[in-house]
Amino acid sequence: MDTLAVTRRHDLTDVQWAALEPLLPPGRRPGRPSQWTKRQLIDGVRWRIRVGAPWRDIPVAYGSWSAAYALFRRWQRDGTWTRILTALQAVADAAGQIVWDVSVDSTIARAHQHAAGARKRGICRRNSRAGCASSRLIMRWAGLVAA
Repeated sequence: MDTLAVTRRHDLTDVQWAALEPLLPPGRRPGRPSQWTKRQLIDGVRWRIRVGAPWRDIPVAYGSWSAAYALFRRWQRDGTWTRILTALQAVADAAGQIVWDVSVDSTIARAHQHAAGARKRGICRRNSRAGCASSRLIMRWAGLVAA
């Protein structure tokens, strides 16, 4: 099957597939030919990653879940996904479609309450000199200073 009709809105379009296909590994493994095209299996992998569902829940239109998982793991182990991403980023960067500016908004960077100086339970720290605190404590016990 040369082309696959795009049946779902998140599947690869023909233009996207034309850009992606030359970047895929050429190999055909010996043995029985696959029932599913690489395009179907890649769409299945993309569906699974986008939805976050278990591998076994991949729709039948994308091929068997085991074939999609096998393709995903094989390409993950040999670095094919990384090479594809790098090549697509290089093409998009050359076309000026990627802006590499990074902006960090500090209003969303939250720290733990203890990092902000909040009082820790059970520990009372006074802002006084070391000698004054102990003498004040002794005087409190003696009833000379109000608590």
